[in-house]
Amino acid sequence: MPMNDASTMADDPHHDDGVPVSVRIRERLRAARKRFHANDNIADFIRPGELEQLLDEVTQKIQAVLDAMVIDTANDHNTENTARRVAKMYLKEVFGGRYVPAPTITEFPNAEHLNELMIVGPITVRSACSHHLCPVIGRLWIGIMPNEHTNVIGLSKYARLAEWVMGRPQIQEEAVVQLADLIQEKTQPDGLAIVMEATHYCMAWRGVKDMDSRMINSVMRGVFLKDANLRREFLSLIPRQGQ
Repeated sequence: MPMNDASTMADDPHHDDGVPVSVRIRERLRAARKRFHANDNIADFIRPGELEQLLDEVTQKIQAVLDAMVIDTANDHNTENTARRVAKMYLKEVFGGRYVPAPTITEFPNAEHLNELMIVGPITVRSACSHHLCPVIGRLWIGIMPNEHTNVIGLSKYARLAEWVMGRPQIQEEAVVQLADLIQEKTQPDGLAIVMEATHYCMAWRGVKDMDSRMINSVMRGVFLKDANLRREFLSLIPRQGQ
């Protein structure tokens, strides 16, 4: 029996001609019954060379938006290459966490049987809200309570993982949970705590235009959730806002 149309178009290279690369990627995701929300990583469904093709396609779409906004990019030297710059910024920079695999993380056994609270931070995070694609800029702290079976990873790797997760259109509450899931999977600690504080420019740049407000949220797991004293110790070691 032949494959369904979606699978054929997604998997047969002879069907690429004339089919936008975004359609081919989307059909692969649908054929695999995989979600592709704004904060999902879809790197497994992008073939070599297709990210550059997607860059060309997004450039054309951004140009259409500029045209619809009645901006004369043909004669305005400030915006003549804006469509390409914006497309590159979205695909390869601010939303790069959607299109590239997770950073390689080397894990080491806890040879010294470390079992004391460890805090990493502040880690600067840059993201964008899913609602308006406005920047979300902030910082986060990660607390780890290891055990003798915990995998140890380098301090810089926490920042790499945070950058990968945050480099997508995000909702802060969901982003912190995604990061917690990833770190927990990599390290298998007795406890994990994450606190994130960020300015949301969908509130500061537009809307109420309040530059001073912040959103702070946390995820507590394992012993951080069960042990109030440990939770207080972690929170007390995090500098307060403005410090």
